[in-house]
Amino acid sequence: VFSFVNNQAALAQIDNASIGVYGEKRFVLNETSLYSAALAIPSSLGNFGVSVKYFGFKNFNESQVGLAYGRSLGKKVDIGVQFNYYGYRVPAYNSNNTVNVEIGAIVHLTDKLNAGVHIYSPVGGEFSKTDEKLTSAYTFGLGYDASDRFFVSAELVKEEDYPVNLNAGVQYRFAKQFFARAGIASATSASYAGLGLGWGNFRLDINGSYHPQLGWSP
Repeated sequence: VFSFVNNQAALAQIDNASIGVYGEKRFVLNETSLYSAALAIPSSLGNFGVSVKYFGFKNFNESQVGLAYGRSLGKKVDIGVQFNYYGYRVPAYNSNNTVNVEIGAIVHLTDKLNAGVHIYSPVGGEFSKTDEKLTSAYTFGLGYDASDRFFVSAELVKEEDYPVNLNAGVQYRFAKQFFARAGIASATSASYAGLGLGWGNFRLDINGSYHPQLGWSP
């Protein structure tokens, strides 16, 4: 279900109503806490998604609510779009908000190889009270199912005014219920690893990452 948060076209391949929640205390600090939730609902008219994000603490925080839609254009191409309401708040100082859009597409090159492109905030994103604007970001990625057990992916991310970032990762399924994964993000030289456990309609994932200067996020 969290796939569509990164590329709304992934909604097109969701067959069942799904919900997920995620929490992280980055670098073990309350000030960098991150919480999110995602809901996907399939329908005969295409699939719909709702996502909610919250980052920060009482003295500074950011929040976003998004409504997404995705559908297939034949067997080879999926497309998606999402509209967000984003805001930040600094108590006793300032608060601001804006509306922006995300668009994405996934091309099924073969049964095992998929390519995706995603654009965050190509238009809009201007804040209502200042001349600030949300940063635009462009992502291109590839995912390859080497087997029923092994998956590898990589993506290039170009954020406005920043150099290109490479994110890459692998996931291995030991058995139907057990997963393991690892990866790296070049922009911060951070690496991560995690384990997953699934049974029935439920799945639990636990991940940790390491930053060379800021340390562990267990």
